[in-house]
Amino acid sequence: MLDDPRTVRVTGDGTAAVYRRTADLRAESEPERFRGGPVPEAYCWSNLTSGNGTRALWLLLLPFMVVNLAHWMCPPATRHGRSARLYGVLVRLVALSLTVLLTAAACEVALDLAAWQCAGAAACTGDRPWLAFLAAAEGGWWSQPGRRLTVAAAVPTALVALLWYLSHRTWSAYEAQRPPRGEDEHEDRPALGRPGFWYGRRLVARLRAAHTAAGLLTVAAAVAGAAARHDRGAAAGTPRAALGWCVEAALAAAAAVVVVVVCRRGRSERRLDGRLDRALVTWLPGAAAALLALSALYASWPRPGWRSSGALPGDTAFSVLLVGQGALILLLAAVALRLHRRDPDPRTALHGLAGPAVAVLACALGGVMAGGVAQRVADWLDGPAPGAGGGPLVGPPLLLSWEAAAIPVLLVLLLVPTVFLVVRTAFAARRLAPVVEAEYAGEAPDRIRTRRIARVRAAARLTDAAPVLVGLLAAATLLLGAGGIAGTWGSGTVPARAFDGAPAYVDAVAEACQALGSWLVGLGFLLFVTWGRRAYRDASARRTIGILWDVGTFWPRAAHPFAPPCYAERAVPDLAWRMASWTGRTGGRLVISGHSQGSVLAAAAVWQLPHTTRRRVALLTYGSPLERLYGRWFPAYFGREPLSGLDRELHCWRNLWRRTDPIGGPVRLPAEGGRLEVDHPPLRDPVVYGRTPEHPLPEPVLGHADYQADPAFARERAALLDRLPPALPLPVPRQRSDGPDDTP
Repeated sequence: MLDDPRTVRVTGDGTAAVYRRTADLRAESEPERFRGGPVPEAYCWSNLTSGNGTRALWLLLLPFMVVNLAHWMCPPATRHGRSARLYGVLVRLVALSLTVLLTAAACEVALDLAAWQCAGAAACTGDRPWLAFLAAAEGGWWSQPGRRLTVAAAVPTALVALLWYLSHRTWSAYEAQRPPRGEDEHEDRPALGRPGFWYGRRLVARLRAAHTAAGLLTVAAAVAGAAARHDRGAAAGTPRAALGWCVEAALAAAAAVVVVVVCRRGRSERRLDGRLDRALVTWLPGAAAALLALSALYASWPRPGWRSSGALPGDTAFSVLLVGQGALILLLAAVALRLHRRDPDPRTALHGLAGPAVAVLACALGGVMAGGVAQRVADWLDGPAPGAGGGPLVGPPLLLSWEAAAIPVLLVLLLVPTVFLVVRTAFAARRLAPVVEAEYAGEAPDRIRTRRIARVRAAARLTDAAPVLVGLLAAATLLLGAGGIAGTWGSGTVPARAFDGAPAYVDAVAEACQALGSWLVGLGFLLFVTWGRRAYRDASARRTIGILWDVGTFWPRAAHPFAPPCYAERAVPDLAWRMASWTGRTGGRLVISGHSQGSVLAAAAVWQLPHTTRRRVALLTYGSPLERLYGRWFPAYFGREPLSGLDRELHCWRNLWRRTDPIGGPVRLPAEGGRLEVDHPPLRDPVVYGRTPEHPLPEPVLGHADYQADPAFARERAALLDRLPPALPLPVPRQRSDGPDDTP
């Protein structure tokens, strides 16, 4: 970015910092040397998303990250605050269900498959000496079913503790970065410009306590539930049965408290809110841990004659959880449609239903991860067909088998729109060929060159079809999920057996779907583990996966506290502090330029600046997804009204884009009041069509890359600097409380 190997860090740390060329370090004290042009600085924030090897653990948090995105996809809610708050409550409840789902999957593996089924069958423990101390056939102290469940509960409990640790570790590094305070902090600002928008300590702490408690209560319910059912069946009316009722009632009451905490309005964007609900943050997880200990003690009490048989009632639990997720998402869709119809915008993705659609995908991703782990462990313990009668295990819940069988059907359904898009892109490339040649009039046509440019342009348009694909995928997933629940409840067996009496071709299709789905789930699980291992060991792989985090972790953790941390809560205050302190100290003027996701960070940082500083800042974006992606998917924050307001507040703004860019695009803001239009005419790509004396070799089609190589970049940057008001006279008193070097 600085185009010089000799760079030096100006301010910042090893995670994110501002750099200059070594020769430019003292530019402010030597103004005569730099009158001929700007002094470039680079803000490097890549370590926030792809730094050390622990970032590989973030792959475990992928469903949480996706559901957190759904929170920010709410349609604009001007004058409709109640509906917007209801939207947020529903998303937070869906996020809570994902925590319960992941914990329940760990309970299914450790408590049901390993401790209850395998340890209770001599044929399963015979080849596994590590389970010998739990084996019912050995008759040891730990062989009683309740005690086996207590030992196995350490696995899901450790998972919940790991999620809590990852969230707590990143809390102080990300959510605790204070933005600069300006003189206009009290005024009504757009959402991204409010003082508390990028300061989410209180909300994350509250949600982390609630989700940690939910995970621990899920484990406690799995441990105590089996013992309570045995006591009620074997000795109804006895003190032990009454104790079981009391334990389950306490768990239900604690779960209700967790739901109430999650439903409370959490964000305080209009002001910095550093207060923490210390009693809630401390006592809620502590109470859940105490109930887990009580459940383990209750389950471990001696029960002569108790034997484990069949499976723990996981089918009912997973089915109820899936039905609850579906109901919440349907309510979410109704609220989103209501908000969109009150303030419609044709550019909004899926007519306001982007959030519910993404929430469906988050639940599906969580279900696939849960089913993949359960089926792979069942295969390992029981052979390739658990529950088919050839092994000692009953197998995982039937619903997971129905979900796996739905995956091939889903892929076939997606094949139709995929083929349609491929064919449409090919025809679009043919139609674009004469357009490309017309743009390079005067040069000798080259059919191969023209076709390549036209294909790149046509493929770049596929990004605009993403909402349709996401909508179709979400609708198909929702319908297939409902079909899986109906098949589980109606047949009571796996899909391959549910159609035994049907015509031969129907039975064959059901068997093929179950087998192929199980294989695909296993393949996905192996790929997931492989990617995680590679990302842990290979920095380049972490950078590749970091591209996913660039978009997914831009937003604060408003719905799920176990999602990967929001790097913008560090990067946006960094940029705002640097701009405010530099202009305040020097009286100078600056152009902040950002490429791709950097343009989103730049816009968010400019929104955070005091009014006097914003008037001394120009914005240059290139390859920017501000309107094409963020404006369509997050209309309440990057829609037409917020971007128009940003343009009015800035002294000047210019956006560079190419038709070959699959990510960046125009901002689509009209020129108002004699102001310069934000969008530059589309840049030619390639800059030169054929071979010339200045360019004897063919120029590449750049697409999303190397905007700075285009002569328009330097030209527009110089023009923006010329339009800014002249620098204030020096010296300007330095405000030590405003400088980034003076903050901890």
